[in-house]
Amino acid sequence: MKIAEARAVVTGGASGLGLAVARHVTAAGGRVTLLDVQEGPGAAAVAALGAGAGFAKCDVTSEEEVRAAMESARAAMGSINLLVNCAGVIGAGRVLGKNGPMAGDFFTRVVHINLIGTFLCDKTAASLMQLNTPNTDGERGVIIHTSSVAAFEGQIGQAAYAATKAGVAGMTLPIARELAMFGIRVCSIAPGIFGTPMLAAMPQEVQDSLGRQVPFPPRLGRPEEFASMVQAIFENGYLNGETIRLDGAIRMQSK
Repeated sequence: MKIAEARAVVTGGASGLGLAVARHVTAAGGRVTLLDVQEGPGAAAVAALGAGAGFAKCDVTSEEEVRAAMESARAAMGSINLLVNCAGVIGAGRVLGKNGPMAGDFFTRVVHINLIGTFLCDKTAASLMQLNTPNTDGERGVIIHTSSVAAFEGQIGQAAYAATKAGVAGMTLPIARELAMFGIRVCSIAPGIFGTPMLAAMPQEVQDSLGRQVPFPPRLGRPEEFASMVQAIFENGYLNGETIRLDGAIRMQSK
């Protein structure tokens, strides 16, 4: 499949990596539906992206909202053949913090958004992708998770976040194996330190310091580089069940 043929759903698509993916898809001639809880930024993103884009308000932790948003996306685009899961939260916090042990509800919330939210979107998109007409290779769609290098080298304060990103990476292969019978591929991208809006809010010296920790190139990752990896996965029909680090060879220290 070529990216110009993409009929993509991008969760967390109103900003950051998700918005970069949406820009990439629409610039290539594909279509995209953004799913996000942020209605204002979502509407603004669609206005900037043009006629190839749409928006549906969606909390990925709600099974009913995910189902309704996916159905709306399919109706608007005619089909869904690409899902990119970018919705997530950092969920930073120590197990034993200054104010006592981490609240179980805090950990649970991070799991619900990052891990369960990804699963709910996966299974709902797959149920629609299986109805697509297969191409000559029998392919009907592609699902992409956003994991993180924290899945492998979680830092102090990342217990909840690292657990969810390891979970996202861990379910990639079994889901890929199961969905193979329907011609649906599943991969994960594990980004390193990227220049997202969250990092952009930090002082420039902090951003520069983080960038210098990357072996090469010694800078923050660019959201368009993440989007380019999405295209590479979508277009390479033999890439399946894999988690790909996109990190400039960084290996995170304990803190």
